[in-house]
Amino acid sequence: MAYVNDIIGAAIFDLNGLPKEYFTTSDTGSMSWVQTIFQALGLRSLLTSSLRLENFHHATIHGIDCSAIVVKQRTYYVALLMKQKNEEVSADIVSWAQSFELEQLRVNPRFRTA
Repeated sequence: MAYVNDIIGAAIFDLNGLPKEYFTTSDTGSMSWVQTIFQALGLRSLLTSSLRLENFHHATIHGIDCSAIVVKQRTYYVALLMKQKNEEVSADIVSWAQSFELEQLRVNPRFRTA
């Protein structure tokens, strides 16, 4: 699946929700979306501890021009800023994002580390 072609930015967060690494493309106007993801992960942490919610699988945050999907992988969270606008995120995209290898961004000339 060519979902990687729809990614215009990515951020890696540790399991505590702290940002670790960023990837941008020429399509990414700013990094302000990372702050929204950071806040969403903080809210997830608060809800998990207060309400004993378990099994966080993914979150989607819709913006004006794009959407971000946040998934938990084994040792970190991955936030992918996608071109799609206000569309339902399919189970296929979530599954793909959960097994997404960051090396794809590191070797792809569209992406640079911010």
